[in-house]
Amino acid sequence: MARSRTSPAPLDDASKAIIEQLQQDGRRPYATIGKAVGLSEAAVRQRVQKLHDMGIMQIVAVTDPTQVGFTRSAMIGITVQGDVDAVADKLEKLPEIAYMVVVAGKYDILAECVTEDDHHLLDVVNRQIRSMPGVLSTETFMYLNLRKQTYTWGTR
Repeated sequence: MARSRTSPAPLDDASKAIIEQLQQDGRRPYATIGKAVGLSEAAVRQRVQKLHDMGIMQIVAVTDPTQVGFTRSAMIGITVQGDVDAVADKLEKLPEIAYMVVVAGKYDILAECVTEDDHHLLDVVNRQIRSMPGVLSTETFMYLNLRKQTYTWGTR
């Protein structure tokens, strides 16, 4: 769910409350959410669909990659020469890239890579990322232990 928007989407209080309900439990029934936010089940369903269609949210099963067959994850710092967006466009097409941000600082892009094992990670970094036109250098930070992964920050 990529968003290039720099300002938040305009959301009313009911939509914000729906998002917060789903951040607490993505399986919460629409009828239960409706009672909590003062809307009908149908109204909640329509708003959730609209929020999804607008790219504001998605509802997914968040897993610990190591528990589902992906034993190596890493954050890759990427330095770009030239157009950062052109490199980012190519990177986001790689199925192994789960999260990516354009940043300021030592790196131009940070990309989280989830792979089956070290050999797979090496293939992604060496053969796919480093060979892309515009990639000047990479630095790989291999994850040793997933300590926290939450998405309950609410709305503003």
